[in-house]
Amino acid sequence: MAGLDFEKPIFELEKKIQELKHFIAEKRIDLSSEVRRLEDKLEHLKQDTYTNLSAWQRVQLARHPQRPYTLDYISLIMSDFIELHGDRLFADDKAIVCGLAKLDKQKIAVIGHQKGRDTKENLKRNFGCAHPEGYRKALRVMRLAEEFNLPVVIFIDTPGAYPGIGAEERGQSQAIALNLREMALVATPIISIVIGEGGSGGALGVGVADRICVLENSYYSVISPEGCAAILWKDGAKAPLAAEVLKLTGEDLLKLKIIDAIIPEPLGGAHRDPQRTAQNLKDFITKDLKELKSLTKEELLDQRYNKFRSMGEVA
Repeated sequence: MAGLDFEKPIFELEKKIQELKHFIAEKRIDLSSEVRRLEDKLEHLKQDTYTNLSAWQRVQLARHPQRPYTLDYISLIMSDFIELHGDRLFADDKAIVCGLAKLDKQKIAVIGHQKGRDTKENLKRNFGCAHPEGYRKALRVMRLAEEFNLPVVIFIDTPGAYPGIGAEERGQSQAIALNLREMALVATPIISIVIGEGGSGGALGVGVADRICVLENSYYSVISPEGCAAILWKDGAKAPLAAEVLKLTGEDLLKLKIIDAIIPEPLGGAHRDPQRTAQNLKDFITKDLKELKSLTKEELLDQRYNKFRSMGEVA
């Protein structure tokens, strides 16, 4: 498993423990007390490291190459997934996955950004950066969900919408703006969860929802820390400082009333235990869907409207 810079002491100690266990097995000597001592030291080191993460370190974990993506969570907590393709206007954007699935017995529509695990797949998925047709495909599926009275679950994980010339020519900003307007009016429960990166309008384009939450080591921001640092200080190396200033972590977002909840991750990040993380996601989705389904369509839309109108209020 790949480690980040701030995790090096943890990985070095884990390696030392494994080497010691191998030595014990090979030489058939009893050093169990030393192993326990090192394991206790490792546990304390993990607790100290992962419970005191800086904003920049959480950004690094959100971008971890082994972090679970949308299709991983779909396979872990949903069944009978049928992917739907195309925006009926231009093409099928593989940076956004859409389809129908079951969450236990509940039929749902599911939408999410999808990154790749290697260079070939990242090129296919455009590194999770959607084109206009991706946002139009997502809206098409949301309208389909509304027609058949299906709740919508959205997984957000993108550095931002694709800024290429072709995307701009095909109406990138218009596609995102249309989604913002139409998602406010889709009369079916919508839950959006930031599972990794929540970058700028690329995230917001599928982020208007009745419940918005983030996984513990995800971020949700108007701009990337590197982009902010380049604009404010003309120096991308100041990204860690920018991450602190942007207030992009779950704790900050909760205080600012941008999100409704933080979903816990295993110590060390979602990639350490994808199954447990997926179960935490499922528990949250199930609980909130039960609450939202009890509302009439009028109550649902009123609550959604008031939710976004109240954001940014300063006492």
